[in-house]
Amino acid sequence: MDDEFRKLNAAALPSALDALDDRVLAALAVRKAETAATRRLMAVAALFSLGGGMVAGSVFVPDAVGASPLTPLIPANPLAPSTLLDTH
Repeated sequence: MDDEFRKLNAAALPSALDALDDRVLAALAVRKAETAATRRLMAVAALFSLGGGMVAGSVFVPDAVGASPLTPLIPANPLAPSTLLDTH
């Protein structure tokens, strides 16, 4: 086994192995830049969405309408205790 280790130690390293560290670090730098750009883009999209909602909510104000009863399918019972005690 010692002979095999000596052979491996004496063998020349592939040239691609020398550039491996540089390629990995360059890929990590690109990934970090893409992550930062994605975060900035999401922040801009959120601000644009909130700003658009605020503008649309303040520019297009609908007219005020009286609320309808909560139970439109059931007529109000004129003999209900709440209507008997009503002073209208």
